[in-house]
Amino acid sequence: MKGRFGKITLFRDSENNLRYMNPKGKTNLNELLNTMNPILNEGEYVFAMVNDLNNIPRDITICEFKEKEGVTLILKREEADLLNLTYHYIAAWITLSVHSALEAVGLTAAFSNELAKHNISCNVVAGYYHDHIFVDQKDRFKAIEVLRNMKEYNKPM
Repeated sequence: MKGRFGKITLFRDSENNLRYMNPKGKTNLNELLNTMNPILNEGEYVFAMVNDLNNIPRDITICEFKEKEGVTLILKREEADLLNLTYHYIAAWITLSVHSALEAVGLTAAFSNELAKHNISCNVVAGYYHDHIFVDQKDRFKAIEVLRNMKEYNKPM
């Protein structure tokens, strides 16, 4: 769809409201930090490695990444269990609901450094519209608090 300022993307949010999003994300670090809203997705997620995707229903994967050793999958724990996949890390999935541009500088460093200060490891996946953070399941609430506090500390005076 073309809007007054160029091409826009329409989508429905979690409450089924029609929203629009400019396909070009934000690049200003202060604006990203001030407007980011960490959302904890329900469920437990795991990272598993497979060599063959033929037996993996593609609609159950959150993410797939090809490496020379095989394909890393991120999927719900219960789906991995049903497929008898091996995993060693149970994660919570946090989405930063700010439209960050892929070329934005400093956002990943800012939140990963802040989480590290609180001894929380994070595994980051950049989507086209949002950054997604996978943290140890036991740290999920602490991570949300840390991320929300970052927003508070960065508010303009």
